[in-house]
Amino acid sequence: MPSPYRLLRALLALGILPFVLLIAGCGGASDNSGSSADNTASLPDSLNTLSDTEQQNGWQLLFDGRSLDGWRGFKRDSVPAGWAVERGAMHFTGQPSTQEGEPPLTLITDSMYADFELRLEWKIASEGNSGVMYRVSEQEDLPYETGPEYQVLDNATLSPDDTIHTSGALYGLYAPAQDVTRPIGEYNEARIVVRGPHVEHWMNGTKLLEAEIGSDTWTNRVESTKFSNWPNFGQMDEGHIALQDHGHPVWYRDVKIRPLSPDAEE
Repeated sequence: MPSPYRLLRALLALGILPFVLLIAGCGGASDNSGSSADNTASLPDSLNTLSDTEQQNGWQLLFDGRSLDGWRGFKRDSVPAGWAVERGAMHFTGQPSTQEGEPPLTLITDSMYADFELRLEWKIASEGNSGVMYRVSEQEDLPYETGPEYQVLDNATLSPDDTIHTSGALYGLYAPAQDVTRPIGEYNEARIVVRGPHVEHWMNGTKLLEAEIGSDTWTNRVESTKFSNWPNFGQMDEGHIALQDHGHPVWYRDVKIRPLSPDAEE
């Protein structure tokens, strides 16, 4: 084997040493290509915690950033495959769907809630789809047969006029007033208020929509959709919070809830 010195002289004489160095440099850079700013940046100290003021105002933490305690699969006794904790977030890997006849891999809270304010942060993979459902009952085969859904989506997958299915929509029924989603890979802040029949969806500090369950408008919209096939849709007085398995990677964090009195003002 020639010595390193002689090898360098030979490469230099052939005029290919710069190319060798360039390739070596690219190879070294690729070793770190899996690390992004999101993966290396430190997490905020306030993430997945409650401030003293929040605790005094009745907020409850649904995810502590370390475990999935307090959650289980829809119609399951434990957390289903595909869900894990990743960098302070509840992460669904988007693994293949379950076999026909099995419940979905949707995650639900152990506890049920009637009137509440829910806050969380979410981000979705490119071309991804998920959702947050509320007042979900396990008496039906699928969670969306009872629970209305706050849509979580990469909006680029839809045509511009398909607004009732975009992020923040009350899926299939009410479109958001505007698109305020952040770029794919960034977290969005969701807020859902449910008090009696009144529902509000918010995103990133902007009110997107409000609806009255059981109103003439609600009933007319339900009757023209697939939800008309499910008589218990939107009819539960209380139910679970559900994070939907739609077969795509999604992340949820800073999940907290504040039970509300049906008649009190915010």
